[in-house]
Amino acid sequence: MGNDIDEINGIDNISSDEVLFDSTLRPKRLSDYIGQKIIKQNLLISMEAAKNRAESVEHIILYGPPGLGKTTLAHIIANEMGVGIRVTSGPAIERAGDLASILTNLEAGDILFIDEIHRLNRNIEEVLYPAMEDYAIDLVLGKGPSAKTMRLDLPKFTLIGATTKIGALSSPLRDRFGSSLRLDFYEDDELAEIIRRSSNILKTEIDDDGMKEIAKRSRKTPRIANRLLKRTRDYAEVKHQGKINKNIAREALKNLEIDHIGLDKSDNEYLNCIIDKFAGGPVGLETIAAAIAEDKDTIEDVIEPYLLRLGFINRTNRGRVATALAYKHLNKNEQGKLI
Repeated sequence: MGNDIDEINGIDNISSDEVLFDSTLRPKRLSDYIGQKIIKQNLLISMEAAKNRAESVEHIILYGPPGLGKTTLAHIIANEMGVGIRVTSGPAIERAGDLASILTNLEAGDILFIDEIHRLNRNIEEVLYPAMEDYAIDLVLGKGPSAKTMRLDLPKFTLIGATTKIGALSSPLRDRFGSSLRLDFYEDDELAEIIRRSSNILKTEIDDDGMKEIAKRSRKTPRIANRLLKRTRDYAEVKHQGKINKNIAREALKNLEIDHIGLDKSDNEYLNCIIDKFAGGPVGLETIAAAIAEDKDTIEDVIEPYLLRLGFINRTNRGRVATALAYKHLNKNEQGKLI
């Protein structure tokens, strides 16, 4: 029913071929989805209730750090409900006409998935309100005194929005979602299970210790776990006989400049910048971004969430501050000198 998947979002800095290949690693059913136990329970109840009433699932907002499975969950909901899914993103919808075109091409029960929904233009949001509540859109035909308003009825559909910044959504839009589900970081044992499943799909031989080694360096994030598995597989095939064990995983990840807790070159450069150039802080985000030549959105959305979870930095009103744990990890004293 409805449209096929139009695009696959959410994986940065890799080729389009690998994006498509990565989609094969995504589970298609909720029973195959590892982690996020509470969210799965709530979704099962919502979907079962909707099926019993022969209705669409209520509009859902999924939020949390990048790479935790928001896009995957949207596709799973479509599969479980047996409906079509149309995938787009906030920045891609530039005009009200773009949204109207998407909405009028949906079929009854279909899912519209909008990634980065917090980046929707406010004018676009105004079109969404009646679409979400009344399943209708109001179009203005013509200009000036002769302009007329026409209301188009829409089939009942489900809007699933995904965002890394739930606070950036306007209150009127946020309040129109029936369910608000927060995805949290994964535990290492859950990531190991994800790696096990992915390695079977990729036909890659890996032992338990190799899985655990990759898992603990995956920043609590499934997308990163799958990416590291593929890079480790490449290394094992070229440098060894293809099988991944603990030592080969360590060797491969060291070659990628990823340390034993998953910090990469960018993370360590960020921490060293605060400690060495700004005496541990406080220092503003824009100043850090200029000092390490990194986009501030990348710092805020990709680098900092994991460092905050580790307790390596604090966000204060005056700026970012490196904690004692960051100094210990880098083997530095309070003066920033190596111990």
